[in-house]
Amino acid sequence: MSWVFFTVLAAFSQSWRNAFQSRLSKELNVVGVTLSRFLWASPLAAIYLLILYWYQPTSLPDFSAESYFFIFGASIMQIVATGLMVVLFKQKNFAIGAGLAKSEAPVAAFLGVLFFGTSLSLLGWLGVFVGAIAVFLLSCPNGLRSISLKTALIGLACSTSFALTSLWIREASLRLDMPFPHRAAWVLFSVILIQTILLLLYMLVRDRQTLKAMFVKPKLVIMTSIASFVGSLGWFSAMSLQTVPLVKTLGQIEVFFTILISFFWLKEGVKRKDILALTLIAIAAVLVMW
Repeated sequence: MSWVFFTVLAAFSQSWRNAFQSRLSKELNVVGVTLSRFLWASPLAAIYLLILYWYQPTSLPDFSAESYFFIFGASIMQIVATGLMVVLFKQKNFAIGAGLAKSEAPVAAFLGVLFFGTSLSLLGWLGVFVGAIAVFLLSCPNGLRSISLKTALIGLACSTSFALTSLWIREASLRLDMPFPHRAAWVLFSVILIQTILLLLYMLVRDRQTLKAMFVKPKLVIMTSIASFVGSLGWFSAMSLQTVPLVKTLGQIEVFFTILISFFWLKEGVKRKDILALTLIAIAAVLVMW
């Protein structure tokens, strides 16, 4: 049941990362906010990997062509997904944007079964379905009229991108002939390093002004990177141990942390539908763990 601990850790950290990115989106453009997720996470991932080898020495990984494909594909797709989520934050308030992005779980379930050989029990499918209803309630607090077609399409694209990222991360980890958690740590370090290099190169060529702004007031950027690293560590580890749909369905407890942050830190209101959605997420979590 280690995957449960890692998933809860990831959900808690990601809710804070989303909150920090929501604040940053008011000061930086989409690319700048996206880079803040990875900028300082790379050295943290390297330190984590070194600590693992110091604590439990093992052989170096032998990356296959498939591993490289999944790692590079996940790196690109996560950048796209993060950028789309920042666009969501600019469309609606923080809680709705995070809610739309969390429809990743049912998307991952269908894509996993169709293309990645994922199998779910009846309880697993039921948990995914209940979680999807909860996400729908959060994304449409005042009914379907409260969300535009444009926002819905961006939310679907965002959740699909996150789902593909998660599925490819799991595939990359499973193809490394190494013990856990070393294989998850190598995929984590590789993905974050590629993302950091790509975004830094882009901004050095196209947007140096935003890059300079990130170092003028680094506190929020550093906090975003730290929360992102801890969250990614949790997600990558959990998905190395359990199928993506179950991890992401349990990970919807992030909404509970998100609502608390939204209410106490961002000073946004909480409605009755949010409480109902939280109840459904709790039921979904019990079903997938069962």
